[in-house]
Amino acid sequence: MRKIEIYDTTLRDGAQSEDISFSVEDKLRITEKLDEIGVHYIEGGWPGSNPRDIDYFKKVSRLKLKNSRIVAFGSTHRPKKKPAGDETLKSLLDSRTSVITIFGKTWDFHVREALRITLEENLDIIHDSIAYLKKHADKVFFDAEHFFDGYINNPKYALECLSAARDAGADCLVLCDTNGGTITTVLRDTVRKVVKDFSLPVGVHIHNDIDCAVANSIIGVEAGASQVQGTINGLGERCGNANLISIIPNIQLKLGLKCISPEQMKKLRDVSRFVNEIANLRHFKRQPYTGDSAFAHKAGIHVSAIRKRPETYEHIRPELVGNSQRVLISDLAGRSNILRKAEEFGIKLSTDSAQLQDIVTNLKELENQGFQFEGAEASFELIMKKALGLHKRFFDLIGFRLIVEKRKEGEDPLSEATIMLRVGGHIEHTAATGKGPVNALDNALRKALEKFYPVLKDVKLHDYKVRVLTAGKGTSAKVRVLIESGDREKRWGTVGVSENIIEASYQALVDSIEYKLLKEEML
Repeated sequence: MRKIEIYDTTLRDGAQSEDISFSVEDKLRITEKLDEIGVHYIEGGWPGSNPRDIDYFKKVSRLKLKNSRIVAFGSTHRPKKKPAGDETLKSLLDSRTSVITIFGKTWDFHVREALRITLEENLDIIHDSIAYLKKHADKVFFDAEHFFDGYINNPKYALECLSAARDAGADCLVLCDTNGGTITTVLRDTVRKVVKDFSLPVGVHIHNDIDCAVANSIIGVEAGASQVQGTINGLGERCGNANLISIIPNIQLKLGLKCISPEQMKKLRDVSRFVNEIANLRHFKRQPYTGDSAFAHKAGIHVSAIRKRPETYEHIRPELVGNSQRVLISDLAGRSNILRKAEEFGIKLSTDSAQLQDIVTNLKELENQGFQFEGAEASFELIMKKALGLHKRFFDLIGFRLIVEKRKEGEDPLSEATIMLRVGGHIEHTAATGKGPVNALDNALRKALEKFYPVLKDVKLHDYKVRVLTAGKGTSAKVRVLIESGDREKRWGTVGVSENIIEASYQALVDSIEYKLLKEEML
């Protein structure tokens, strides 16, 4: 079986994304994750460009990697200099990696306008740089910068650049769509030409400026490329790089070629989320293969079908990439959605149950009022349990009061909540402050209940969202509050709807607490 090598450049090209800055420790942790999924080459950075990358290459050698080889990245030597006296090449060798990638100009426009040298001089620079590095490194890859633009403009010269790299001993010719603007058919024909004319491994490095990076990478493989470069989650300059999280399963599951093991592929979702967490980015719900919505089903007819045969509306089994099937609850839901959610919640509910239609009707009415349960499945589980007599009241509200006071211009307002609850035969009356009225209410509610239910100390409020539902009514508009809470094991979402934002928040907070307490009773 033909094998495709995966070359990751998240730590270098991906780190050039807007709003992203990896520390040395970040880069080392990501390196270990990439090694776990069997990435063949990990480009650690440009060792001569900044102190952080120099430090990374010093420390990465201490990691005990099982699958990956670390790569140092840099450019050909500067014009008017000899390779042995060039600082860039010296820094690459000082990194002490066994694999080095250098890029060189292959677009005659760049040679004339950026380097301001002759075309012949550029060919010598490519050749001499690679020949010098090959004396000291096990492998040298040549990144043919702007290759596709160069080939369109001057195909003869672009191929001469590849010939110079080959003659100098390059181990792989990587064709770069640096501006990310090449149409798929043009890229396919160009890769075919290079694969046919050169007896060296060919790679592709594609940027995503016309949203074709993944497609072009796959086409490049079909045209004969044996190495694919990209980044986790498509991070990179401008619109990003080719997304390895999509490319890897496309190569293995769709093309039937080998790149990593099935067990390693099951870690794709974990790696995708890990890199986003390190980069401090929100997870993209609709990311193919690994996003939360990738195998989420909402329409009743879809859910009915996947309960019988998942492949009716799923192109692969989600477990292959570490994901899972989800059934969403909304006003589009039918009986199949409810039955599937009951299975997930561990609730016994048969197709002929009298409560089933009541739950469906109640769901549609609540969503008509503005409730949304796609992101608040804990609230929906409580609705089901109430309908089936499986719910329990843990406390009753007697009343609460909120005070928001601003004492001086330029200072933040002070928020205080007072609450009175009945827990069994006890009356609990307490108060708490917070950074805002909702935070103060949350603190007061927990303070009142934690003495009776200590497990609530584990619950944290992770996210709070407000959505205005009725446009044109100004400050009297109805709002929906979505809250994400969690303990040490999992996270759950709850929802509240009201024309009063505090009331909507209270509904969602109470659902969150009741969900936790019911969960603990089942253990």
